Amino acid sequence: MLLSTKNSSNGKMINLGWYQEALEQFEEIAEKDHQATYQLGVMNYDGLGTPTNAEKGVECMKKILDSPCPKTRHLKFAAAYNLGRAYYEGRGVKRSDEEAERLWLFAADNGNPKASVKAQSTLGLYYSTKEPKELEKAFYWHSEACGNGNLESQGALGLMYFYGQGIRQNTEAALHCLREAAERGNVYAQGILVEYYYKKKFFTKCVTFSKRIADYDEVHDIPMIAKVTGCLPEFINRGMALACFYYARCLQLGLGITKDEATAKHYYSKVSSRTKYKLPNRKAGFLLTLNFMNYCFCLWESLCRQPVYKDVLRLTDGFHTTPVGY
Repeated sequence: MLLSTKNSSNGKMINLGWYQEALEQFEEIAEKDHQATYQLGVMNYDGLGTPTNAEKGVECMKKILDSPCPKTRHLKFAAAYNLGRAYYEGRGVKRSDEEAERLWLFAADNGNPKASVKAQSTLGLYYSTKEPKELEKAFYWHSEACGNGNLESQGALGLMYFYGQGIRQNTEAALHCLREAAERGNVYAQGILVEYYYKKKFFTKCVTFSKRIADYDEVHDIPMIAKVTGCLPEFINRGMALACFYYARCLQLGLGITKDEATAKHYYSKVSSRTKYKLPNRKAGFLLTLNFMNYCFCLWESLCRQPVYKDVLRLTDGFHTTPVGY
């Protein structure tokens, strides 16, 4: 019978027995089976059924990438993507952005839908966060990834069209991308649409949409949303923070909903919990004043002007197990 344990960080049940049994089987056939070598790399790098061993994980991926055997062709793109992540993170190898970029470009294979779509999307994010930024390249790679079905890149394209980054500003194209991404579950795209509805004074629509998103954390686990959608947890948190903020502001001012300062305060506090910005402590029973509301608004405007942190690329959970399409 498989042994199960509860992972305290996300509450999910992990079948340790299955991982351990699989690890033993992969080790037995790795010399003759390239797929087994690939899975061994993933399991060692991510510590699945075995203590984390990034060096061994990297070694397995290099074996796949350097193998002349034609049977490894379908694994090479995924192995290159994983190696690129290892170089970017400096785990198992010396950190090198240049080597990470080279490997991701190989894995992306000029937008080939049968290559690593995850690498295509990652390049879009990489070029928009490196210094100096290369936004035209970022737009190109997000376009390729989006065309191949990547949800993160579809939302990113919406933002780039919205603000004219790497492409001429086009609000119609931006809304098209954002709405499609939002319908498919991109929480950051949903948050951006909430902000758009608020600024356009579509308050009833803003309230309805923002309330649902702001309460995601009551029924959904952020890591699970990230796993299902393929979107980064950082952006999921930002989308939820946007929704919380604008829902709180509507409650505070009575826009599209009955004015409720106590509930507004609750949702303002949820903004703080999802960002690096902390609201000041207030005495019990303190009613939100105009000055405090303005403080919250200025704080949020400051947050919106902040670039996405470069370390956002480090927030995924290790090597990807799917050989094709990621």
